Formats: sequence, structure tokens, C-alpha cells
Amino acid sequence: MTIVAIINGPNLASLGIREPMIYGDVSAHQLESILVESAGAKECRIEFQQYDSEGQIVAAVNRASDSCDALIINPGGLSHTSVAVLDAMRAFDGPVVEVHISQIHRREPYRHRMLTAGGADVLISGAGIYGYINALDIAKELLRR
Repeated sequence: MTIVAIINGPNLASLGIREPMIYGDVSAHQLESILVESAGAKECRIEFQQYDSEGQIVAAVNRASDSCDALIINPGGLSHTSVAVLDAMRAFDGPVVEVHISQIHRREPYRHRMLTAGGADVLISGAGIYGYINALDIAKELLRR
């Protein structure tokens, strides 16, 4: 069975509450439930995690490299600034899909620079929570190749 780490970054625990016009009304717990169900239908298992600090995210990505086949990551605001998260993503031993719920290029100019995207095999932006479901399909396809 394929094991996929899904790691969410800062402020994503506030999904459903924080800026629902941008991020939608699905809570982090609802998102996790949706992804567990979707993963089961795709014959994979997820390890869903959320951290607000950069160091915790780096450690989680490093741990996932030892135990998971693929990584789906939404680094949140750290995607614009974190060389440390980028380096951890690059070191991950398997496919890496970066997901952003909002369409970052329709947002503030400082969000347009995606530092961590350089560590991803695929970048999904603007598909809402469905980006995560698409990321599961993409990760499985990348593993198949």
C-alpha cells in the first residue's frame, strides 16, 4: 500500500475560519477526513500533519522520507521564504507535490515568488481543497513511473 505524507504549514489549522472567501469553508479536520476517504479509495494511506513552525515542518519532511512513498506539502506562507523547507523537500526520497488552496498569482505580489516550488515535482495552485485530491492522483502516477 502506498503511504503518502500530507504536511500542512502555518495557519492551515485555521481552515474554514480564516479568510473563507480565499480558503473556503472546509475545516482542517474536515479536510483530513476527506483525504483519508479519498486515499482509501485510491488504495493508499495518508499521514496527515500540520505544523506552524518551520523547524517542525523540516523535521516532519525528513521523517516522512524514511517512512512514506510520496509527499504532499502545503508550506503556507513559508513557501515564499523558507530555504530550510525547500532543502527538506529536495532531500525527500520520492515524489513531492506542493499544494496551495488559493490561486497565489491572483493574490498579493509578495506571494507570487514560490521559493519552495523548486523542491516540488508538481505545483498545484488555485484548485481549493481539490488540489490535495489531485495531488494524491499525481503522486501515485509519479510513483508508478
